[in-house]
Amino acid sequence: MSHPGQPPNDPYHDPYGYPSGDPHGQYRFPPAGGQPPSAPHSAPGAGHQPWGPAPVNPYPPNPYLPNPYGFAPMGGDPYAPYGRDPMSGLPYSGKSKVVAGLLQIFFGTLGVGRFYIGDNQTGGIQLGLTLVGFVTLFFFIGFFLILAVSLWALVDGIIMLTGGVTDTHGYPLRP
Repeated sequence: MSHPGQPPNDPYHDPYGYPSGDPHGQYRFPPAGGQPPSAPHSAPGAGHQPWGPAPVNPYPPNPYLPNPYGFAPMGGDPYAPYGRDPMSGLPYSGKSKVVAGLLQIFFGTLGVGRFYIGDNQTGGIQLGLTLVGFVTLFFFIGFFLILAVSLWALVDGIIMLTGGVTDTHGYPLRP
């Protein structure tokens, strides 16, 4: 029995367009004439065919379900493991804006929210001004300094929560 376009006496012809034969001695598809001349894996008529098409997974992965493997799914962006910002197209940072904003609101006078996102310079300035404020608290100047740093940290935390701050590399904080 031959397929359209196949020479009648070619037992190794692959109807799917692969080259004749296999470099490893295995057959991907059964030849047109049934058993190949030498089938080392099974005796003639044994019922088991060592060749044939690879089985197809009837249940392909669902892209809308959570990923149980811990890495980017097929078709995901390896350069943006947390996704991309829809407005700018930049990849999201590994730092959360909710965590950064809450740390800055509650511990912002010590610069903890800024240290969390990697902005060590601004965090160090906030921490330094707070320490100077505690040292000069006895001269009444420190009260105003601590009050100013507290107000700065509160506003900075709110801006972090709204997504207006980026991390050290310039990536927007992830939601």
